[in-house]
Amino acid sequence: MEKIMFSPDGEEAVEFYCLEQTVIGAKTYLLVTDEEDGDSEALILRDDSDMNDEEAVYVIVDDDQELEAVAGVFRKLLSEDGVDLDI
Repeated sequence: MEKIMFSPDGEEAVEFYCLEQTVIGAKTYLLVTDEEDGDSEALILRDDSDMNDEEAVYVIVDDDQELEAVAGVFRKLLSEDGVDLDI
């Protein structure tokens, strides 16, 4: 499973495991968790990078409407692998 480092607003970097990735409306979204196996908390990150950015710039999706829409896509993708997603 691919790992990414996430540094929210200059805070200490946190390592996440990327469970799934999708593109919706020209935006890339990642479903990440802090545990490789088992039940754990998950976050949805949106890639807000500019073409000129050297590194990807991800933000945590916190808008309820956007979160529910993207979570629905991830639920469908993960259900095909027998994984339940409760966001």
